[in-house]
Amino acid sequence: MNIIAKKAVLFYIKKYPTARIPLLAWYNEFVRQEFKSFNELKTIYGNTSLVANGRVIFNIKGNDFRLLVSINFKQSAAYIIWFGTHKEYDKIDVETIKFDTKILNYKI
Repeated sequence: MNIIAKKAVLFYIKKYPTARIPLLAWYNEFVRQEFKSFNELKTIYGNTSLVANGRVIFNIKGNDFRLLVSINFKQSAAYIIWFGTHKEYDKIDVETIKFDTKILNYKI
């Protein structure tokens, strides 16, 4: 899968240092996969949930963090919409939250 806006991963590992290793592990594994459907993705990531409009929730570092990713299976492309703690996740609307474009200006 192709991850669009890879800077989002770097931004979130700086924001959440304890998530660095598990988030990088997810990223390195995910980009090596080729999923044609959510059902195929679910065979590898059994704890994922499809929420709406191609948006998928991944549990990172056990269930300490949540990762919201928009996936276009036909184009084999995905982008990270949001990442945060489980407590922060409970405060967002996963169906409508938008990608924070300020992340694109993040200096590596």
